[in-house]
Amino acid sequence: MHLTRLAALATMMFVSGLASAEVRVEGPVEYGVFAGPKAELQSGERVLRRSNEQIQQTEIVPAKLGTKFGMRYQLAGKVAEDQPLTLLYFTPGIRTPDGVRHDKLEVTQKLVPGAPQDVMAYEFTESHEVVPGEWRFMVFQGDRLLAQQRFTVR
Repeated sequence: MHLTRLAALATMMFVSGLASAEVRVEGPVEYGVFAGPKAELQSGERVLRRSNEQIQQTEIVPAKLGTKFGMRYQLAGKVAEDQPLTLLYFTPGIRTPDGVRHDKLEVTQKLVPGAPQDVMAYEFTESHEVVPGEWRFMVFQGDRLLAQQRFTVR
């Protein structure tokens, strides 16, 4: 009987420990421009890219179609049912062809416990997206800031 109560107590402590686990960045955050094909692209053209591309560490990003920039990081404590990530892209003001200005883009991303790395990146695929100035990337889970990086597009 005493052993059963100890086992139940240990199980409750383990479960409560899982419930209170927080997603956190583990290790360094890579940031910069992703090394990709050096083709001259036209607006709307895309090139298939590898998921494990090298990143040239820099805060200066060339204002050119086909440029992909951002962050790659490893998150620990991910549980699939937890609150998803919110990826915020603050731009210098992308003006879409319909004339609407976008100073912030928001993406919700589910947690994938088996993924060894997470990526927040932006690739210039349309001419109207190539906007010089400061771009700021922020990764949140709820109201907790997990990672952020500033870039200057020029």
